[in-house]
Amino acid sequence: MTRNNVVLSDYFLAPGYVYMSKDSALISTVVGSCVAVSLWDCRKEQGAMANFLYPVIKDKSQAVVLYGNVAISCMINLFVGEGSKPEDLTAQVFGGAVNPLGGCEEIGLENVRIAKKLLRSKHIPILSEDVGGTMGRKIVYNTLCNEAIVYKVNKLRKSDWYPYAQEDR
Repeated sequence: MTRNNVVLSDYFLAPGYVYMSKDSALISTVVGSCVAVSLWDCRKEQGAMANFLYPVIKDKSQAVVLYGNVAISCMINLFVGEGSKPEDLTAQVFGGAVNPLGGCEEIGLENVRIAKKLLRSKHIPILSEDVGGTMGRKIVYNTLCNEAIVYKVNKLRKSDWYPYAQEDR
């Protein structure tokens, strides 16, 4: 099968999850103050994505991928477990918006900071980013070619969170 006729599966990545597949996929996710990080192995031409809600958890007994330090480490470990070399990995970072109506103003900024800090510490270059501001984002990431489309929205709708369901009418 050539790259031109590959069938891409659709996967909706909920907050607090990581998705990686040997098969090519279109991963869609929605972020406000959350951050989504995609990793790409340029040698194996394989991608993955994580969506996390909080920057850091230090208690190892509570370490789950809701936290950026756990999600990014988990995703890197998944790649290494599949035979990737860390020097072949690149990243993209999305999200970290600040809610203009108040409440938790710093969490989006902290989520972005931890993502960048962890990627730098692992020497993984960030090829692109769309972070900050006050708008939510819907991201569609193509794991076949490491391309992402970012839709910015003022108001996230139910169909943004679960794109395969019909909007309530």
